[in-house]
Amino acid sequence: MTNRQIVVASLPQGALGPEHFELQEAAMPAPQEGEVLLRTILMSIDAANRSWMQGATYRDAVNAGDPMPTYSICEVMESKSPRIGPGEIVAAESVWADHVIRPAHKLQKLPKIQPLSHLLSVYGIAGKTAFHGLMQIGQSLAGETIVVSAAAGSVGGYVGQIGKALGCRVVGIAGGPEKCAFVTDNLGFDACIDYRAGGVFKALKAACPNGIDVHFDNVGGDILEATLALMNERGRVVCCGAISQYDTTNPTGPRNLPGVVVVKRLRMEGFIVMDFARDDAKATRALQAWVQQGKIKVTEDIVEGLENAPKALIGLLNGDNTGKRMVRVGADP
Repeated sequence: MTNRQIVVASLPQGALGPEHFELQEAAMPAPQEGEVLLRTILMSIDAANRSWMQGATYRDAVNAGDPMPTYSICEVMESKSPRIGPGEIVAAESVWADHVIRPAHKLQKLPKIQPLSHLLSVYGIAGKTAFHGLMQIGQSLAGETIVVSAAAGSVGGYVGQIGKALGCRVVGIAGGPEKCAFVTDNLGFDACIDYRAGGVFKALKAACPNGIDVHFDNVGGDILEATLALMNERGRVVCCGAISQYDTTNPTGPRNLPGVVVVKRLRMEGFIVMDFARDDAKATRALQAWVQQGKIKVTEDIVEGLENAPKALIGLLNGDNTGKRMVRVGADP
């Protein structure tokens, strides 16, 4: 029996393309003492995958020849550890592959929530990133104005819905009229700016007559620059990602730094979801309550098949997803 995996064939110097990946087959791996054999069910597809190819970040750099790293939901098929048994569902730092071997002590047992895709979206990386960023760093209060870039994306859509649940005015930024309509009509944002139409600063100013108290930034670059100019004093900027900068050899940054931060006494803070893992249970309880109350709609974008993972990531970087993107490698048990 063989095992498929996708490796990085070469590191991109510009835009990521299918030629930068290679699907390989190898013998089925066997666990050693303290290890387990996992069957991949779902793999998270994130813009951060691309940033890892640019060098070391909060994790080691991805090099040519490496299997592409990912966060996965898996089923335990065989165990050589007393910590965990066959049939259990776990989260794992994994790679793009049908099956992987992992140390049992590095796996996280997951609660019994169906469908399992919700453990990657609203109750997983996307929802928890939105919750922790907005609550812990944004410290949003009822009546404030929140602006969310990449508002139709995996994290941005949940940020806006949480903001509305808190009693805030929420303005999104997305690419194209269809995505903007989805953000307002389906997710309940108060307004959404189409950055592809141009005039982002003018449109934001009109949509935020009382200024911006919290900006949840997933994009960086020119969008961040326009937003900073409209921030209120003591505003908070939650730096979650910079997708506009990942697929280029000429990244740009806001030209109004650090001046605007000093003048307006802004606070900018970057984070990754693991920073607040101690509060994950609190986040899950709140998200479940909002889902049950109808205040949060679950949005997922599932691509079928391991072989389509490169296409899924390339598409994500081009903004063709709506909601949390993931790849289904195997069926839910």
